[in-house]
Amino acid sequence: MIDSSDDYPIFLGSEIEQPAANQAAFQVLPVPYEKTVSYGGGTAQGPSAILKASWQLEEWDGKSKPCDAGIYTCPPVDCSVSPAQVIDNIAAATAKIVADGSMPVVFGGEHTVTYGVAKGLRDAGYDDFGIVQIDAHADLREAYEGDELSHASVMKRVVDLGIPLYQLGIRAFCEEEMQIREQHGVYFQDADEIVPTNIQEIQLPDDFPEKVFFTLDIDGMDPSVFPSTGTPVPGGLGWYQTLNLFESVAKQRTIIGFDIMEFAPIQGFHAYDFAAALLTYKMMGIVERNR
Repeated sequence: MIDSSDDYPIFLGSEIEQPAANQAAFQVLPVPYEKTVSYGGGTAQGPSAILKASWQLEEWDGKSKPCDAGIYTCPPVDCSVSPAQVIDNIAAATAKIVADGSMPVVFGGEHTVTYGVAKGLRDAGYDDFGIVQIDAHADLREAYEGDELSHASVMKRVVDLGIPLYQLGIRAFCEEEMQIREQHGVYFQDADEIVPTNIQEIQLPDDFPEKVFFTLDIDGMDPSVFPSTGTPVPGGLGWYQTLNLFESVAKQRTIIGFDIMEFAPIQGFHAYDFAAALLTYKMMGIVERNR
């Protein structure tokens, strides 16, 4: 099969050929950006690790074959430039994916990447869409350590764009972030509500946009499932709960893309790399079956 490079092979390349970009339902965009992580590091290696692990996946995801819709893997975004230019590069790559008629599936890198994706969706003509976020952290600080492009501020940048936000599984936030939630009308169901009671689905508000981008920070899931992240917090979502919450959104709205952020591979523990690849593929399947 086709291998785009040793570091960034195509997604599921052991099973499928790389289609033309404009003939793929999904375009995978690797963004190995890591600048503002504030505890453990390694998220720059996340996209490559997920792509390599995807070669161990089966085409059948348990319910269907998402790859039949076409999966194209883009070259990685250039992250060697200034943070502002990285955001612009991400936005341009995202807008091109949408122009091709495909859905962006983005691998980070730190969560700041999602801001670039949101800008790219806007540039591509999505004027009215919301974001649903699974995360351990609210990421709503105006700035963190003086940096407005910090991973801890990414959702503040998103709501500043006027994009409606619904947060799931949050269990680490400060007073400033609680105030920003109120100021911007952020919807939320935090971990202390949805985890102990094992909530498997949510009902989006009637006024939430029809089109939704879904951002999944790996630390939103419990460290017992994914310890492979720089900022783990106990009390997170489980494997099936995460997929079921995602599907509950897909059944109510049109998913226009999703990302997997803050995955930091642990050397010698390839089970987590595989789990991240499988999570991605199962999310593709959920999207495809609910179109």
